Amino acid sequence: MAGKTRTESDSLGELQVPAEALYGAQTQRAVQNFPISGLRLPRDFIRALGLVKASAAGANASLGQLPADLAEAIRDAALQVAAGDLDGQFPVDVFQTGSGTSSNMNANEVIARLASKGRKSPVHANDHVNMGQSSNDVVPTAIQVAAVLACRERLLPAIRHLRLAIDRKARRVGKVVKTGRTHLMDAMPLTLGQEMGAWSAQLASAMERIDDTLERVRRLPIGGTAVGTGINAEPRFGKRLCKELSTHAGQRFTQAGNLFEGIASQDAAVELSGQLNALATALMKIGNDLRWMNSGPLAGLGEIELPALQPGSSIMPGKVNPVLPEALCMVCAQVMGNHVTITVAGASGNFQLNVMLPLVAHNLLQSIGLLANAMRVLADGAITGFSVRHDRLEAALARNPILVTALNPVIGYENAAAIAKQAYREGRPVLAVAMERTGMDEKTLRKLLDPAALAKGGIHGGAGGGG
Repeated sequence: MAGKTRTESDSLGELQVPAEALYGAQTQRAVQNFPISGLRLPRDFIRALGLVKASAAGANASLGQLPADLAEAIRDAALQVAAGDLDGQFPVDVFQTGSGTSSNMNANEVIARLASKGRKSPVHANDHVNMGQSSNDVVPTAIQVAAVLACRERLLPAIRHLRLAIDRKARRVGKVVKTGRTHLMDAMPLTLGQEMGAWSAQLASAMERIDDTLERVRRLPIGGTAVGTGINAEPRFGKRLCKELSTHAGQRFTQAGNLFEGIASQDAAVELSGQLNALATALMKIGNDLRWMNSGPLAGLGEIELPALQPGSSIMPGKVNPVLPEALCMVCAQVMGNHVTITVAGASGNFQLNVMLPLVAHNLLQSIGLLANAMRVLADGAITGFSVRHDRLEAALARNPILVTALNPVIGYENAAAIAKQAYREGRPVLAVAMERTGMDEKTLRKLLDPAALAKGGIHGGAGGGG
């Protein structure tokens, strides 16, 4: 019957908990104390929390702190949490106690109740499941474990997927020459391959930065317990847990060299968020380039045509919009905002503890998930399928007055500028005006002004002033 409860107790006294809930009194108090957002800590975090608890049980058993059968029961229950079988048993709001104690105890209570089944004496949430641990080292550890796994399993593969799509497309259309733009104004020509190669290089750099940062995120503060001293933990517990965790998670983790740092600060999370912010910056640039190139089809640049995925207007028939780049740019804006929040949260440690850990967990893992999903959508729905509008590219190239830059070494900057201005004013090709004003023959000028040759740079491709 709905609404049935049972009586549970903690150090503050008794209270009623839903009869079918696996959690206990401390979780229920948090549910009642924090009806704030309706947001729950993400699946990635709950998974990591389960893996940490399973690894703690194994470490305690190997160190003679827990009987083997009790540790096995705890480990099996914790692995169910990690697998996602019990996500409905984690109702605590993101906006809770800043240490994440409510979520740590939520896990401890659920695991203890599951592990107690079939046993003569109950498994205790604090004494057994939380043995050798504190919320103050478990929650930062779970954040870092979740972030490493999410990056390795989802984010980095998604970046590679998008890079591969860009590189494949660039090989197919890479020789197409187009007008370059600086300040959104016509500039010297380049190829689509060069333009898209810059996107690919941005993503490659992002991967390198994230990989480098993950080396620091892998260093876990577990074993520091309350403030970093390791009170109530067997001295070898942290290192042993990291060894167990590396096996369970399939990723290498080590104990941090300074446990006080890992508990008092969230510098590693802020650094990783900074790399996500840099990735979002690159992706927004790519997304906006695609939007500009696709703009039109008549009044814009119209250089490419993105796949038509859905009607673009409820009132204007036939309108089709660049919906995937727009979605990507919104994701990037969210990630940039998350980075500001994580920065403030990371600066919110006082003495021996950071007190915005759940907020860091939520925003960091949301950023990773959003970026991973958006990049795959962009790769499969936009990059792979866009077509090149050769006629528009060629027409713009033929009338681009900036091609006259190639004549600078031959006729000088001032004379070249006069040709460019006249060609633009009269709406004529640079070639025709240059033939009139220089007296040079058509063959020579065609060679000097060939957009494909100019895209290769070379003798006339050196750096100049003012882009």
